[in-house]
Amino acid sequence: MITALIRSELPRMSGSLRKVGEVVLADPAAVTRGSAAELGRRTGTSQATVTRFCHGLGLESYQQLLIELAQEQGRAAAGAAEAAGALGPRIGPGDDLERVIAVIAEADLRALRQTADLLDRQALERAAQALAGARRIDVYGVGGSGVIAQETQARLFGIGCAVHAWTEVHAAETSAALLTPSDAVVAVSRSGATREVLAPLRLAAERGASTVAVTGDPRSPVAQAADVALTSYSGETSFRHGDFGTRHSVLLLVDCLYARVAQLTYERATASIALTSHIAGTHAVRPRRR
Repeated sequence: MITALIRSELPRMSGSLRKVGEVVLADPAAVTRGSAAELGRRTGTSQATVTRFCHGLGLESYQQLLIELAQEQGRAAAGAAEAAGALGPRIGPGDDLERVIAVIAEADLRALRQTADLLDRQALERAAQALAGARRIDVYGVGGSGVIAQETQARLFGIGCAVHAWTEVHAAETSAALLTPSDAVVAVSRSGATREVLAPLRLAAERGASTVAVTGDPRSPVAQAADVALTSYSGETSFRHGDFGTRHSVLLLVDCLYARVAQLTYERATASIALTSHIAGTHAVRPRRR
């Protein structure tokens, strides 16, 4: 969805480009009825600024922006209701529990829909192919992204991948230095600017390993350093910012990647699941009979 893309890019835009984005988001229908020059006048900028805004979104022209906006407006009523923003992301001290639940659920659902709608299918396929064929897989992440790195390890390990999550930079760099072109890396960083993730990622790339970034900023250093970048979108609310606001959408990316790798390595994956499916049951505590 184009408005979701604009909303996600807005915090990273310069002042004049941000003005254009804010006006587009405020009234997309009005924008579709005017020219680039008219939008420039409405925002106090210029036609050239509007063109730069479009290019910054990865669009070829202002005409493409109009097409994307028109298509979005013609989608289902549920999408229109979401765009109207009836339920905002803020939770006030006087809000009751029902509103707290509704705000959080809506924010997470919106982030999941945006991540799924805007997910680059070709990038996901390239990433899955790289992991499926890798001799060994490193996953890098620190802090909140370290939790995602460990989740990624758990999923891939369960389908027979030789994978390890590194959440400490010295260990990560040591592992990266030992990689070969037969190996692959997944670097997880919400900001895409985490030094402790970027350093081993670059080192792995120097060793010839295939590299995948999972980040909230497709123009970040981590995304730019990787062969393939997968982008998540935020479900932030009051009290849930940064990694906490994006975790569900990042896990959606990880699950899609995991499922595709399992497909591509079907025999190994199903054999691994069959060989380990009994383990959880053997550790279950059974209730005592009275």
